[in-house]
Amino acid sequence: MTQPNALIVGVGNGLSAAVSRLLAKNGYQLTLAARTTDKLTALAAETGASTKACDASDPDQVRALFGALEKPPRVVVYNPSARVRGPLVDLAPENVRNALSITAFGAFLVGQEAARAMLAQEPEDGVRGTILFTGASAGVKGFPQSSPFAMGKFAQRGLAQSMARELHPQGIHVAWINIDGAIRNPGTTEPADSPDSMLDPAAIAETYLALIRQHRSAWSEEVAVRPWVERF
Repeated sequence: MTQPNALIVGVGNGLSAAVSRLLAKNGYQLTLAARTTDKLTALAAETGASTKACDASDPDQVRALFGALEKPPRVVVYNPSARVRGPLVDLAPENVRNALSITAFGAFLVGQEAARAMLAQEPEDGVRGTILFTGASAGVKGFPQSSPFAMGKFAQRGLAQSMARELHPQGIHVAWINIDGAIRNPGTTEPADSPDSMLDPAAIAETYLALIRQHRSAWSEEVAVRPWVERF
């Protein structure tokens, strides 16, 4: 079996970096995409990845991103999202439109191109690939003064559900991961008297890898991860 390719879209220094490191350790050839690639230099060197600049909300740029891949991806992870906070009556429509373009429309564009690429390749053990969307608790319940984020994540979750029902029978695993809590990204800290009250990005990455490795007889289309102290 040749080294499989994984494409991660919307790479930063937190969860997506942790997923990148874990996939690299497990034999994946990585392509890391972000609006600007300067911030990816160290991670790319660490993981042996190539980098591509891409605005995931732009159809032409997404199409070009997939066209530039050396080989079709077996794994595609979509991470970008945008938040616009404030009272509903004060939100600027253009800011809301931009947030939805990144969180929801970009997920559609990347999901569509990923599906096209995977459907065009031969399956291995009956599986053509895995498409994962990074969700949030906002995709399950809308919070006050955060309606654009809720709109985007609800749309993203619906997209993933629809894709799963359409693509699972064609050998493509699609899942939406509800990150139900704050992530302990670099530069953030949690209270000393409340250890593990934030999600460890490396621990979340293990869930992504588990989804990629799931046997097709028992595919998950939605998974929630949350700190053990979280009340829900």
